[in-house]
Amino acid sequence: MKKTYKIEVDCANCANKMEQAAKKTEGVKDAVVNFMTLKMKVEFEEGADADAVMQEVLKNCKKVEDDCEIFL
Repeated sequence: MKKTYKIEVDCANCANKMEQAAKKTEGVKDAVVNFMTLKMKVEFEEGADADAVMQEVLKNCKKVEDDCEIFL
């Protein structure tokens, strides 16, 4: 399953950090952050609870970029 989320991030480098953090989160098969459109596309592993996984993605993104936001 794939979902797209609106994000808030200050720079392209920060967006890249968010993408890497999301990809390392358990339950995420793939993630792509587009700084220009301020969107994150997430592909979840089969059987993963998207809402629970995204809570972990947000926590992991906050560790690398504390002022980022993902609108769930």
